Amino acid sequence: MSNTASGKFAKFISDRSGMEFPYKEMVKEWNGARVHISEFEPKHPQLEPKPHTADPQGLRNARPARTEPAVASMLPSNPIGTVTNSSTVTITEPSNGRNIGDVIELRNVDGSPGGLSFTTYENSFVITSVTTNSFTFNLNTTAAITENSGGAVVTAGPVTLTP
Repeated sequence: MSNTASGKFAKFISDRSGMEFPYKEMVKEWNGARVHISEFEPKHPQLEPKPHTADPQGLRNARPARTEPAVASMLPSNPIGTVTNSSTVTITEPSNGRNIGDVIELRNVDGSPGGLSFTTYENSFVITSVTTNSFTFNLNTTAAITENSGGAVVTAGPVTLTP
């Protein structure tokens, strides 16, 4: 049927080593080279890296934006204003954004502004009037001195602060 030789005694020269090997023991590598089975090297995996897609943009279990909790704001130096024989206390706070009826708490008050001891109160006060740069509240007692005092680190904020 066929007029070709069976290759029983045929020899082949390896493309890698140049040595002579039996024809039937030759294999073809991925790069087209014909080599003996003892010299065969498979294709390295780094020659065909897996495709890398872009990083996903969405976040799983994302949380919606939240409203920030109220925090105490630092007041300018000596922000507490008192007037002799008046129960109204004026607090200087530029651009305060406060409203009538808000409950505030004063912290870090130095001394006794207007002769009043703010440590004897619970430090929670209801605002009775508001302007752009100040707000007022009333006390149960009257001030003995007209002055602006309180110290350099007084803060005004909500009654309970979120840590």
